[in-house]
Amino acid sequence: MKKFLSILTMMAVAFSVSYAQVDAIKVADTPTIEAPANGPVMTFESTEVDYGTIEQNSDPLRTFDFTNTGTEPLVITHAKGSCGCTVPTYPKEPILPGEAASIEVRYDTKRIGKFTKRVTLTTNEGGEKRILTIKGEVLKAPKENEGVPTKKPTGLSGN
Repeated sequence: MKKFLSILTMMAVAFSVSYAQVDAIKVADTPTIEAPANGPVMTFESTEVDYGTIEQNSDPLRTFDFTNTGTEPLVITHAKGSCGCTVPTYPKEPILPGEAASIEVRYDTKRIGKFTKRVTLTTNEGGEKRILTIKGEVLKAPKENEGVPTKKPTGLSGN
């Protein structure tokens, strides 16, 4: 009786292993077809804008252009800068499939030095929030009087 149960168990294991291998071959031979993305999809030209090296008090505005490449209207519900020096402005109305729009970001260019700031977007795409990045360096603006003598040289006559 013990031999019979041992043989039956071995046959069951062998059958299970061979059946699993046949299924694996069928799955591997089946071509994969990706379903089209359903819902809104925000496709950016670039998610990073480099201000480069700019002078203090330069133009603070930069834009991130994007298109809704999905199948449903895209709604941006919130945009938040990583600090008070980074202020985003975003479209409040839904962006229909195929439509393009922009997110404007203003950085406080009065602040001197290198910077890397982020804007976090909350949308109806589902999944994780979108992150946009701005970076650059603000150099101190030269003084208006720089290079102009402040005193009249001595020893020269005014005639």
